[in-house]
Amino acid sequence: MGLTLDGLLGIASDVGMPSFAARQMAEWLYHKHVSHIDEMTNLSKKHRAALAEKYEVGRHAPLLSQLSADGTEKMLFGVTTTTPSDDDSQRVETVYIPDGDRATVCVSCQVGCRMNCLFCQTGKQGFHGNLTTCDILNQIASLPQRDSLTNIVFMGQGEPADNADSVIQAVTILTAPWGYAWSPRRITISTVGVRDKSERLLRETECHIAVSLHSPLAAERHLLVPAEGAMPIEDTVAMLRNYDWSHQRRLSFEYTVFGGLNDTRAHGRALVNLLEGLDCRINLIRYHRIPLIDLPDTNEKRMVQLRDYLTQHGLFATIRASRGQDIDAACGMLNTKQDEQ
Repeated sequence: MGLTLDGLLGIASDVGMPSFAARQMAEWLYHKHVSHIDEMTNLSKKHRAALAEKYEVGRHAPLLSQLSADGTEKMLFGVTTTTPSDDDSQRVETVYIPDGDRATVCVSCQVGCRMNCLFCQTGKQGFHGNLTTCDILNQIASLPQRDSLTNIVFMGQGEPADNADSVIQAVTILTAPWGYAWSPRRITISTVGVRDKSERLLRETECHIAVSLHSPLAAERHLLVPAEGAMPIEDTVAMLRNYDWSHQRRLSFEYTVFGGLNDTRAHGRALVNLLEGLDCRINLIRYHRIPLIDLPDTNEKRMVQLRDYLTQHGLFATIRASRGQDIDAACGMLNTKQDEQ
């Protein structure tokens, strides 16, 4: 699991199988969701035995799960990483969010994160490696609620652009006819804006894009999102203007709201000026407190005022419902440091 059709062709050649066996394997892996090579029953016993000597499917169930009072479920998956590590017990958290006729899985792509956003618990554990394509897909394929999913968001642990190779390959498999055959319009990839990497997500996928904004003011955003220093938000927005957002592909900006810090009328005006003429939406997100970080909460009234100001000035803004906070599954709360120790 995690190999494209070309990769499966290489495996077929490696064990002396005919080339058409690559599509057979893809069907078993991505359409029929097998867990073991022996389940690929239209391959000969000889070829299954040859495969099993060198390869395994790569599916593995979550190690633990927690259920929120609101129905959100957080799962812990064991992973391997593409980055060399002495730790053979790496973990990531994955979140399943049911909401009426929608069901979303929030997928992780790294153990920890290099971006170290001030308000995000994932960054506080440091960076411990990129997930393989297999372990990204396993969070979906081995999710107990897999068959009910309507949406996938790459908004879990890690920065997708910082692991662009594995994320793009995962999206390729998710959307290919020989893969999971998902529409890219059911997949959203988040990014803070990483120079020379975020553009690959735009260019090499057709998924929705969500940019972590959090402040329209450069100096203030730099305090919240250190990646601002390497790729200023103005550069990110300029890059985004080169793409066509007028059709089904959606661009959104994630904006965690802090009381008195980034929820003022001046911030609203700066957001309008920054995003003027760009076909996008803004998702206002409640700040979820994390240990040792002293940032101010906002309140519902101020969030509504900011939303209404943006809407009145031509920006489509919504307030995102907070889910899973009681099990540390809400935005900015994922962290597996304790599980790794």
